[in-house]
Amino acid sequence: MAGPLLEVQVGDITAVDTEAIVNAANSQLWMGSGVAGAIKRAGGEEIEREAVAQGPISVGEAVVTTAGRLPFAAVIHAAAMGYDERGAMIPATSETVYAATRAALERCAERPLRSVAFPALGTGVGGLDLVTCAAAMVRAVRDHAASGAALPERVVFVVRSEEAADAFLRAIASPS
Repeated sequence: MAGPLLEVQVGDITAVDTEAIVNAANSQLWMGSGVAGAIKRAGGEEIEREAVAQGPISVGEAVVTTAGRLPFAAVIHAAAMGYDERGAMIPATSETVYAATRAALERCAERPLRSVAFPALGTGVGGLDLVTCAAAMVRAVRDHAASGAALPERVVFVVRSEEAADAFLRAIASPS
């Protein structure tokens, strides 16, 4: 199986042309800053209310909400980092980013959603470097396709800088 079409765009994830977008969530599903804050500002508080009502979730899991005022069929909240019971941060790792990406792709296949846009999961508050993030996310997409999943057909990595775009383009060009 060839797998989905992989694209990289520099820009605003709330303005991308896909059926769904992924929120870089934490395990509590709070939408305060970064990508999550931008999605909440553009789409409305109801997105966060719907997400929090489904949480907390484990790091590596994903849940789906409506998109509020945004023109998407869904927002998929993928937790690549989180907080423990004492409120201490659980930072993002290659493994948590991989698991969160796979979980988000599984939510796409269940819906079914043909196209989805991802931010660089775990690279903001989660503290993961772009190269590690890109490698984990691209590997997750390839493994999802290799498992026999037909959807999504198109995956767009929407990043905020040329440096991030380069990291994702290199990961896509890598054979493994």
